[in-house]
Amino acid sequence: MKKMLCIIFLTALSLPFTLSAQEVTAQLVKEWERAKKFTQDYLDAMPEDGYALKPTKEMRSFAEQMLHLAAANYGLGEVVLGTKSPVTFEEVEKSTDHSKAGTDKIVLASYDFVINGLKALSDDKMKENVTVFNNAYRRDIALFKTYEHQTHHRGQTTVYLRLKGVTPPRERLFQ
Repeated sequence: MKKMLCIIFLTALSLPFTLSAQEVTAQLVKEWERAKKFTQDYLDAMPEDGYALKPTKEMRSFAEQMLHLAAANYGLGEVVLGTKSPVTFEEVEKSTDHSKAGTDKIVLASYDFVINGLKALSDDKMKENVTVFNNAYRRDIALFKTYEHQTHHRGQTTVYLRLKGVTPPRERLFQ
């Protein structure tokens, strides 16, 4: 049975996709807008005193985790979108303002940077290859990987909320 499910899944992956670059871009904009709202839910759920919370001494604080997410949105977004970021990865990653207001502002602005960059992408540019960490990807694939990165780090902060006694926000997957 497992072998049959694997064959069905692999067959489905090889089906041709008929989405135009414009349709892919429109869907990416929609997904990034949803991700921004979901991240805002997480930021809103964490009280001010939880921004300094570190589950262990080796881990990032909640604020540092969110700032890392934002730094990557800017850094990867700059490479993948071909749009100059208004801040450097290091400026965001090493920010010393770990307040709720300061962190929220940087994080949400990083989503706006990606969303606005996506809206400005031409169909031809979407089909181009870009190099990310010495690997060449089509721009749309690199954008999906960038999206996965922010999802990963936002998801990690679920533990921080639970440790603070906060119920994590409801998933927005089908909204």
